[in-house]
Amino acid sequence: MSGERDRWAELTGGRAGEEYARRFARLAASGQDVHGEAAFCAALLEPGARVLDAGCGTGRVAVRLAALGFRCTGVDVDASMLAVARREAPGQDWFLGDLARTDTLGLEPDFDLVLAAGNVVPLLAAGTEAAVVGQLSALLRPGGLLVTGMGLDAAHLPLPEPPFGLADFDAWCERAGLVLRRRHATWDGEPYVPGGGYAVSVHARPDER
Repeated sequence: MSGERDRWAELTGGRAGEEYARRFARLAASGQDVHGEAAFCAALLEPGARVLDAGCGTGRVAVRLAALGFRCTGVDVDASMLAVARREAPGQDWFLGDLARTDTLGLEPDFDLVLAAGNVVPLLAAGTEAAVVGQLSALLRPGGLLVTGMGLDAAHLPLPEPPFGLADFDAWCERAGLVLRRRHATWDGEPYVPGGGYAVSVHARPDER
């Protein structure tokens, strides 16, 4: 563990799993599409690709991607969230751990895609963001993709103000050897306009061949 209390834990006390799952169940029952992240990632992948859902929460995205034929692994620091994921998909691989220390989890590297959706990066422990990006980059195969979705203002975050800016995030990615390939405003692929409140970014680890 990093030793720092992450912003998610400060907000929830590490006991949000069941309510989080109920909230998305209500959204799905109301007819809303709750699989935008999975659909976005699936369009980037070849059949059978390996996916790491970093900050997987209750497993909503990883379970959906597995149902679409991808090999999915989930990691989260919140045991209450992982309890739901393990109940919903006991046959999938779920790891309890800090994203700043994924090198201690025994994960096989060379993932085709690493996903950090749901404001995972803004809700990390303060000061660990660059380390997390570096850890996730190291798990990608050459040519692999880091896909992130995050709020950039208070309207898109469960925080009074954003803890960093998009330029900071891009700098951490560059430091980790990643190159920005695409950026959107939504998981539906709407174009990102500078200054927008939400960004879906696709960074790539360059192919060394």
